[in-house]
Amino acid sequence: MIAAEGPNVPANMDTACPLMRSRVSTIHMIGIGGSGMSGIAEVLINMGFTITGSDLAAGDPVKRLLKMGAQVFIGHGAENVTDADVVVKSTAIADDNPELIKARELGIPIIPRAEMLAELMRLRSGIAVAGTHGKTTTTSLLATIFTEAGLDPTVIIGGKLNTFGSNARLGDGQFLIAEADESDGSFLCLSPIITVVTNVDMDHMDFYPDQEAIDTSFRTFMNAIPFYGMNVVCGDDPGVMRLLPSIKRPYITYGLGKQNRLRAEILSCEVRSLFKVFLDDELLGEVSLAQPGKHNVLNALGAIGVSLEAGLDKKAILQGLSNFMGVGRRFERKGECKGVLVVDDYGHHPAEIRATIETAKACYPTRRLVIAFQPHRFTRTQALFGDFCKTFELADELLLTEIYPASESPIPGVNGMSLAQGIRQVSSTKVRFYPDFEMMENELPNILKPGDIFITQGAGSIYRIGENFLKYLENESENDSASETAETITQL
Repeated sequence: MIAAEGPNVPANMDTACPLMRSRVSTIHMIGIGGSGMSGIAEVLINMGFTITGSDLAAGDPVKRLLKMGAQVFIGHGAENVTDADVVVKSTAIADDNPELIKARELGIPIIPRAEMLAELMRLRSGIAVAGTHGKTTTTSLLATIFTEAGLDPTVIIGGKLNTFGSNARLGDGQFLIAEADESDGSFLCLSPIITVVTNVDMDHMDFYPDQEAIDTSFRTFMNAIPFYGMNVVCGDDPGVMRLLPSIKRPYITYGLGKQNRLRAEILSCEVRSLFKVFLDDELLGEVSLAQPGKHNVLNALGAIGVSLEAGLDKKAILQGLSNFMGVGRRFERKGECKGVLVVDDYGHHPAEIRATIETAKACYPTRRLVIAFQPHRFTRTQALFGDFCKTFELADELLLTEIYPASESPIPGVNGMSLAQGIRQVSSTKVRFYPDFEMMENELPNILKPGDIFITQGAGSIYRIGENFLKYLENESENDSASETAETITQL
């Protein structure tokens, strides 16, 4: 166990349900370092609950929770849960986890992450952002707009919002804004008043057997809002449009197409995004967004739609968008050294990767684009194999590593090497395969040249490649400077 570095921070304790507070004091969270779990943990700590948890590694979210007063065990063990009143488990936790087994033996209630999020949302006016892609950015845009407007929302996001330096905050306002995870259907636990649906693509094949299954899940999600609520949905997305005839609750569409009530006219989306916003053909204003790319214009439109439904003034909305500082691991510029720009992006679905590549090419049309991609999950790689093979056509060079398994077991014939071979068959992009990170890192100095853009792409640990390479370049630059200084002194 890693010892806590600070005391609990009791605040807004009266926001919790009195009955829950009388029966629950200590909450144990298995997989506490995950993007969704850590945000919930942070809010619960600030509500005054005692939080314990476990994870396999002490990443940045775990370190932040330790400073807030959580107790975190590195590794899973039955002894970790003895004092818990309730156990919250991440979707990545298997049923045979020793902590789950012990909790069952002790009769401790076990709930999924989404059920705890649903309890928090029940106490506020909930806004839930769902969709196969764009959830984190859209949720973060909303968090920024509502905060800038003085509404002091509670926020739980799947990524670190740069404005907060965190993926969560507990506010005093009436709204709770949360990212809704469709990956295991648990977003159906939530009870939002307003939803966003950014898109509906085939994904999460470990849970959904086919497209109809994921369609059914989103259909249920949209029809579950109250009669006075609103679904804010992307009318440019074929998956969303496929569902609309069966949606019985109110909705408004947004997008670039003229069929949408809320739409954007893009003026520029290179380096930053500049666009006009129209509602029923009435100009609302012009938006300047620091994040480039058409996909980010769509994300902003979703956030604008929710903000209008919540009654925010359009001036406050536009101001919030202009102050948005981005999200960690979403086309995040990590740094530039010796002429190489390093960018990191979380996208791991073919549609997300294409959006990243198109954005990079639009922002830096003359620079060579090199991508290091770590596929995520065997089931996704298998089901979307053909799409993955055609995704990297605009990249100049692809550095491919082995599949990040998450919680999955290997599938025979589905691996990084087979994907590399498939890409070579349909694309002119140069592909190099590396079975491990060390081999890739050793070759990077010979591959990357001044003027290149180097993007680390994927939901796993691929970001470390870019961070380590930047450190290497910075050390090289310092050594070069030291050598030049020594040479100058010698000449004197």
